Amino acid sequence: MWKRLLIASILACATFGAIAADTDYPSRPIRIIDAFSVGGTTDFIVRLIGPKLTERFGQPIVLETRLGGGGNIGAEYAARSKPDGYTLFMGLTSALAPARSLFPKKLNYDLLKDFAYISTVASAPVVLVAHPSMPVKTVAQFVNFARARPKQILYGSSGIGAPVHLTMEMLMSRAGMNMVHVPYKGSGIAISALVAGEIQVAFLSIAASIPMINARRVNALAVSSAQRVGALPGVPTVAESGYPGFLMLNTYGLFAPADTPANIINPLNAEIRRIVQMEEIKTKFAAQALDASGSTPAEFKAIVETEVTQWARVIKDANITATY
Repeated sequence: MWKRLLIASILACATFGAIAADTDYPSRPIRIIDAFSVGGTTDFIVRLIGPKLTERFGQPIVLETRLGGGGNIGAEYAARSKPDGYTLFMGLTSALAPARSLFPKKLNYDLLKDFAYISTVASAPVVLVAHPSMPVKTVAQFVNFARARPKQILYGSSGIGAPVHLTMEMLMSRAGMNMVHVPYKGSGIAISALVAGEIQVAFLSIAASIPMINARRVNALAVSSAQRVGALPGVPTVAESGYPGFLMLNTYGLFAPADTPANIINPLNAEIRRIVQMEEIKTKFAAQALDASGSTPAEFKAIVETEVTQWARVIKDANITATY
């Protein structure tokens, strides 16, 4: 009898000690991995929300950049980190979700199995823009123009397998167009090529496109979101332009390594959702054509699962192969 009591006492003490240790989180700085670009959107988001997390948790938020492989090098590093809440990952779903199909033999992590999902943070659609030399003002006109000229229209992107490349492939499939893809090494080069007339059309980021749209150097035909966006209120969605259900969002969200305890995930989730609803945060997001979001972990994972399925279909149908 006394042995059972002793064992029960030891287990109770161990359990209490684990709980006590967990409630100390965080007790040291938290790293957030940025796998995409220095000075890019993920960098901007972490630098914006980091101080707010520090105010709440009393520990520094350290931005650590690990670039390469379209975000996959940093993603793998984060996925393989200790699941203790001290290494997090600011991910871009529209880049990570296609990677499962683009690099099936090269990835050393599984987006759906090797991460715990904390919350979405922000999202942004892209905009379909055309060079003024094209006599089109609407998606319908563009589709008819391209259908009548198979393999004569050049469209650009920031690289093979990039989100904007896949978005155009999705529209081409839905609309029955056959255009020629011209991949560039980065979005900046693709934008310059469109303005110069080297290519005729492209999906581009709204933030980068607005100055050119306002200067009438390109024509905005549609946005890829489900609803119109505040930055371009007069521009319809692709969905309302004859392709219902068409949706592409660059969704930015915070991940942790799989098996990170719920009593770490939950307070991080609550804080992210609180921060992104602050007026100052929403205003700064809007200036970058970002919509503040915030979700439950389950909602975030569902978004990623949907994107994995969607992009796998696009990549297979278009027979896209990529390297990094």
